[in-house]
Amino acid sequence: MSDSLDILRRVFGYPSFRGPQEEIIDHLTGGGDALVLMPTGGGKSLCYQIPSILRPGVGVVVSPLIALMQDQVDALLQAGVRAAFLNSSQDFAAASEIERRLRTDELDLIYVAPERLLTERFLGVMDFLHDRGRLALFAIDEAHCVSQWGHDFRPEYIQLSALHQRYPAVPRIALTATADTLTQQEIISRLGLDEARIFISSFDRPNIRYTVVERDNPRRQLLDFLAGYRGAAGIVYCLSRKKVDETAEWLNQQGIAALPYHAGLDAGTRQLHQQRFLREDGIVMVATIAFGMGIDKPDVRFVAHLDLPKSLEAYYQETGRAGRDGEPAEAWMTYGLNDVVIHRMRIEESVAGEEQKRVERSKLDALLAWCETVACRRALLLRYFSEEAGACGNCDTCLDPPELWDGTVAAQKAMSAALRTGQRFGAGHLIDVLRGKATEKVQQFGHADLPTFGAGAELDEAGWRSVFRQLLAAGLLQADAQAYGALRLMDAARPVLKGEATLSLRKQARRMASKKSAPATRRSGDGPALAAADAPLFDALRAWRAGLAREQGVPAYVILHDKTLRELAVRRPVSATDLLDIPGIGQAKVDRYGEALLRLLGDPIPP
Repeated sequence: MSDSLDILRRVFGYPSFRGPQEEIIDHLTGGGDALVLMPTGGGKSLCYQIPSILRPGVGVVVSPLIALMQDQVDALLQAGVRAAFLNSSQDFAAASEIERRLRTDELDLIYVAPERLLTERFLGVMDFLHDRGRLALFAIDEAHCVSQWGHDFRPEYIQLSALHQRYPAVPRIALTATADTLTQQEIISRLGLDEARIFISSFDRPNIRYTVVERDNPRRQLLDFLAGYRGAAGIVYCLSRKKVDETAEWLNQQGIAALPYHAGLDAGTRQLHQQRFLREDGIVMVATIAFGMGIDKPDVRFVAHLDLPKSLEAYYQETGRAGRDGEPAEAWMTYGLNDVVIHRMRIEESVAGEEQKRVERSKLDALLAWCETVACRRALLLRYFSEEAGACGNCDTCLDPPELWDGTVAAQKAMSAALRTGQRFGAGHLIDVLRGKATEKVQQFGHADLPTFGAGAELDEAGWRSVFRQLLAAGLLQADAQAYGALRLMDAARPVLKGEATLSLRKQARRMASKKSAPATRRSGDGPALAAADAPLFDALRAWRAGLAREQGVPAYVILHDKTLRELAVRRPVSATDLLDIPGIGQAKVDRYGEALLRLLGDPIPP
């Protein structure tokens, strides 16, 4: 048995490696640099944790979030690994004690924020360790933060190139769950990883179901969706702080335990809400994108978007917070025409250079095309990350394929209305013209006298909004951010407008007000199913774990994951040796919890 496999089994309690984990670990342990692209929940942490234990000295892990550091360290301590963190939440005495332990070889891993890592004080500690051959490796987590094109750019990450310049012989590993080709190139360039081996795992998260619905009544739609996830943990993303606060308050009124999270809240409130989300069952976090990066909660059952994210890359990153445990989860989004206008305006009004704006427009276009696709959503999402896949059978377009219709004439009417009104108006006004609604604005501009006035009476307002969304997604129209979302024709519109090309559109989805979301079905095949006879024992194990978590002040999943409890309930081990066969239970957890677990497993559970 290899040393790395021995640690995986003895310390972390897993029988075998997944995907390229072992190859990455062997490469890093041997002193090589690596860039690792692995989906959330794919086991990235083990790729640097095991080499840090195997190599002499301490592994230095650069992590951007305080909450993530604490959770990772709590989990390592539960497994018997000597780990600690350094960040701004600690006072001088606590930080000095950690530094002392570093200097005296009492730690295998140290988690540190990038701004702390690059201080003269901490560089002095690392110089001390380096001179004695006690720097095992550098792990740069959430490496996409180095990319100026990315959605989580952190300026301090660019300075991490100094690590290679100062300690050229210390191996480095950069890890991220999401990076398109442009972001990968920037990570390599800015961190000086030109000689690094690149390990790219499949980006597929087969346990996540993808669903996009046309925005109708978003609160009712969200409530219908959440009906399938009562008592489950989840995240609801909104674009604005105001919408976050209002949505969280409204969900609480509906009997759903919801907390707001955004940058406008004071640091103490944000920390409290994040801790409650991590440590309590069934909390729904309503948040802006300020929340989520590095959140290690494995049992998030859904991620819902009430507004369009910035890009497919951002969408993949945000939805990847669901189903980290491999169990069924769902990514649900409601989306409308106004989202496109808002994002275009944000891009054009930003202080970014023209090249960055061009990249952001391109990423938004790719997201719109994904929203309006009639093909498999998963296949299209994976193709964006240069991975080919067939139809998945676990997204809305696979499970309920949209119908197509010849939308050529409708497209011609829509584009003609935009042209005849001078390309100065948004979709709402154009729809009024097409449907023959003589509103005050329509009459003010004389648009009731146009040939297109009333030419689109065959479609209702929702039908025309669907047409305009698809024309935007297809690149035939563009929302002019400088003119408050006025729709302008693109060059690609000319063949359709002239009748030289036809256009197929997806039919507007049927409105089903009472339809409830059915939780995504298991596809990962991980772990045994829970029979009715095992459910009481599983509940008892969860209650036991919750009590321990409260006593220790840690999230419940840090002690044992739900998947591990399910295995215990189904397999019912009767000895310490049997416990070691349960995935997620290593020797330290047997030593700490084995007696209590065996007693609980041996006691008859009342019906």
